[in-house]
This record gives sequence, C-alpha cells and structure tokens, in this order.
Amino acid sequence: MLWKTSEIEGYAVAASDGKLGTVSDFLFDDASWLIRWLVVDTSNWLTGRKVLLPPSVLGHLDQKAEKFAVRLTTQQVKDSPDVDTDRPVSRQTETSVYEHYGWSPYWGGGFLAGGYGFLGGGLAPAPLLGSRQSEQDFIRTQRNEGDPHLRSVNAVTGYHIHASDGEIGHVDDFLVEDADWSIHYLVVDTKNWWPGKKVLISPRSAREIDWGQKLVNLNVDRQRVKDSPGYDASTTLDRAYEKHFHDYYGNVPPGTQPRL
Repeated sequence: MLWKTSEIEGYAVAASDGKLGTVSDFLFDDASWLIRWLVVDTSNWLTGRKVLLPPSVLGHLDQKAEKFAVRLTTQQVKDSPDVDTDRPVSRQTETSVYEHYGWSPYWGGGFLAGGYGFLGGGLAPAPLLGSRQSEQDFIRTQRNEGDPHLRSVNAVTGYHIHASDGEIGHVDDFLVEDADWSIHYLVVDTKNWWPGKKVLISPRSAREIDWGQKLVNLNVDRQRVKDSPGYDASTTLDRAYEKHFHDYYGNVPPGTQPRL
C-alpha cells in the first residue's frame, strides 16, 4: 500500500511493553530511494531523545489508531546508542545501532534491495546520483561526517523541481510503499508554474539532487511532465494507474510490473 510520508508523521510507535514515541522523520538513501530509518521522537519518555529504527522492525500499521507496532521492548530502545539526528548520520552511527540490536546492516545484503518499489529480480539498483562527487563523498563518509546518500524527507520537502528546460514546482510530499519501504513517487506542487495542479514524479526521472541549491533535477522536460497522468488527493493509485504512468514515461523494463 502507498502512504504519504506526511500522513505517517506523528503516528505513535509502540513497543511490546509500552509506547516509544512518535514518527518525526524518515531518512532515505538517494541512490536507491529506499527508506532506511524512521526517526522516532521519544518526547518526555527519554527527555526528548530521538532514536533510529529500520523499517524491518515495524509490525502492523494500524491506520485507524494511527499507530505502528514494533518488535522491540522499551528497554531495548532505551539502551540503544545515542543519535544526533540534527547532524548527518554517519555509517559508524548506523553500525552501532545495528550492532546493539544484533541486526544485519542493509549495506551487507540485508532486508532491502533494489529500489523504486521493486524487490528481487527485474530491476538493478539505481546508479549513484551525482556520481562525479562519489570519491569525495566516500572519503567524507569514512571520516564519519555522515553518509552522503542518506537524506531527511523533511529536509527535501520544499526542494525546487527543475525539468530539463526549467522549473516546474517543488516537492510537496513522498509516496512510500509499505511492503518494501521504497519511495515510489515524489508529489510535486506546480502552483507557481501551473496553478491548481499536482503531479507525480518517479525517482527514475530524477537525474540528480543538488543539495547545495536545494534542487531536484529531472531528465524530462516540462511538457512531458505537464502531459503526464493527472494526480490529486482522490486519485486511486492502483496497478492500472501505475502501469499507465510508467508506460507513459517509458521507464519500466518490459515484463516488469510495479508492486502494489
């Protein structure tokens, strides 16, 4: 099922023996467009401390109660490593969290692979965005200055969207598939260019993200986006819609289908 990240923010997170806090943000990998971590605000329970939880520990999502269940105890979370979520999250920090819980890290062939809403065969992982800086990024990562491909959903919301021939709007929201926690679409508000219209953009149409300028650059032109399948809050994003969308952009290999 597809969820807007803005709707999930604020959902309660409950351990097996009590409430942990609420979802306050998501950290995604800009190379694969997979949600790697949920940022959970523990509020007064741990004096305002925030903790990182991978999607793999999430159990049932109760939409009516606006609550996630997680397969952890409050003591396990309380004893987890301190994480400063106001700074870039380093690979060392991620490693310490995984080691605390005894989990296998995602970069070692863990529970998620692929990206863009597909699991297993069919699609290879996406190339690194901004690969011309990858060597410098790697060096910075090794110095624990933060994983250069781990980004905050809250921070990217509001980034301007540039087609190949000009700006078309800004990032308004993200649509995430809860089966594999991949970002299927960016919801783009075009009100400054095309009043009253919102459109969906697949991560496959994102050429690179310019973090310094707060831009998402696309590999398609404005007219291509304007003529794409329509979207509003009432749109049913079923298999037929997704097939039509990806057929229009021509970015799904023959014989593959979006996961719903």
